[in-house]
Amino acid sequence: MRGLNLDHLRAFADVAELGSFSAAAERLNLTQPAVSLQVRQLEQRLRVKLLERTGRRSTPTAAGLVLLEHARRIDAAVIGAFDALAEHASGVAGRVRLGTGATACTYLLPPLLRALRTRFPGLEIVVSTGNTAEMLRLLENNGLDVAFATLPIPGRGFQVTPVMDDEFMAIFPPEQAPIPDAVAPDVLAAWPTVLYEPGANTRRIVDDWAARGGLTLRPIMQLGSVEAIKEIVAAGLGCGVLPGMALRGDRTDPRLTVRPLAPPLIRKLAVVLRHDKPLTRGLRAVVDGLQGLGGGG
Repeated sequence: MRGLNLDHLRAFADVAELGSFSAAAERLNLTQPAVSLQVRQLEQRLRVKLLERTGRRSTPTAAGLVLLEHARRIDAAVIGAFDALAEHASGVAGRVRLGTGATACTYLLPPLLRALRTRFPGLEIVVSTGNTAEMLRLLENNGLDVAFATLPIPGRGFQVTPVMDDEFMAIFPPEQAPIPDAVAPDVLAAWPTVLYEPGANTRRIVDDWAARGGLTLRPIMQLGSVEAIKEIVAAGLGCGVLPGMALRGDRTDPRLTVRPLAPPLIRKLAVVLRHDKPLTRGLRAVVDGLQGLGGGG
């Protein structure tokens, strides 16, 4: 390691992230002078200035920004080493960082996560939610170990395993005018529509489906919560379109009328890894669990 002290590197990275020696000291459970000494010793070791004062904040210099990128990769490598060694000590253990969409995290993954915790109590699974682009960026930068995301997955650096189909459904309030057995874009366009907020994959998929039917949906409300959309529709304020996995427990809900779309709208969910990602036993357990969601594992 050429004399590089990982504690000094951690102190520098925390100061750069938090913008404050005192905040970094609190996170590291050290005194502020101790953190200042560690950063100063790192600067002396590397013979460059890493931090500078900007107003009341400490910000990385140009050299500091370069080191910060390396520090993130070093931290990920150290975590991977500890995870791998933990497996030798106690079986399936360590930490796995999983990225997925908010809908899958809420309505699909809890039983799987509970089963993994019961089966592998030494395995820590850290779940983050975001859109597909965010998850792929984190996978590239080793900020995530695995993602459960919506196809298509751009880029050639990923190993993609399709797992399951999720069919979108239209929802209407009860006791309204007769609703066809399958709902086309023109039916939705005739109703006040409540959709997911712009920028989300769920919204893009629905907008593309309507556009293929020659229509543009103009929602009266755009919300970031699936449950909020359900409540607004149940109150009789409009109709909505949601992923089928978010409606599994609502098909018999008397407050909602659920119908398939015509033509059908189906998104495909897949397990995504970097091609060069080492499969520790803990990561393999999570990947196997995710692939089993499709019914074939």
